[in-house]
Amino acid sequence: MPQTRECDFCGSDIEPGTGTMFVRTDGSTVHFCSAKCEKNADLGREPRDLEWTEEGGAEEGEQ
Repeated sequence: MPQTRECDFCGSDIEPGTGTMFVRTDGSTVHFCSAKCEKNADLGREPRDLEWTEEGGAEEGEQ
C-alpha cells in the first residue's frame, strides 16, 4: 500500500505519485508538495512566517 508523505515546508499531505523528493549530499531527504513550496524553501523563507502553511496559520482564538 502506498503511503502518503507530508510536505516538509507547508505540512500538507502529498498523494502517492505526486510531489518532489530531493536527496541532499548528506543522505537526508526533503519532500515538497508543489513548486510553490520548493521555491519558498529555496529562497530561505520560514514556514512560520507564511499564513498559508500549517505552522504559519492563525492560532486558535486569534482572528
